[in-house]
Order: sequence, then C-alpha cells, then structure tokens
Amino acid sequence: MNNTIASVQHRAVRPGVPVQRSSHPRSLRSMVASWRERTRFRWDLKRMSEVSPHLIDDIGLTQLQAKAEIAKLPFWQR
Repeated sequence: MNNTIASVQHRAVRPGVPVQRSSHPRSLRSMVASWRERTRFRWDLKRMSEVSPHLIDDIGLTQLQAKAEIAKLPFWQR
C-alpha cells in the first residue's frame, strides 16, 4: 500500500526500530492542489506574456524562463 494515501499508522517490522517518515509527507489532495496551482500560474503567465510582456520582467523572470514554463502547459492550453 502506498504510504501517501494510507490513513493508518504503520508499525515497525521489528520492535524498537523507529518507522522512518518522509520529510515531506504529502497527501493525494495536496499533490493535486499543487498541480492545479502550477497549471494556473502557467496559464496566467501565458496571458501576461500575450497582453503585457513587460510584466514578466517585473515578477523576476526572463522571457526565456517564461516561455519554458508556458511550454509545460498541456498542448490544448498553449
């Protein structure tokens, strides 16, 4: 069973051996939320580059970095 989806605490195989936990425990819900947040950022970046490209410099990205992020959008949103 995948530890990120399981809601039950797992026990160590041997008594006295601590269960190692990931430094970044993530649930499925938080992963989907971060995917949607990144997609929304890329979509906003695309609109910003079309309407007013000078704003990309204001947020600290170069045109090349912005194009690389926009290229990560699915083909139907580019």
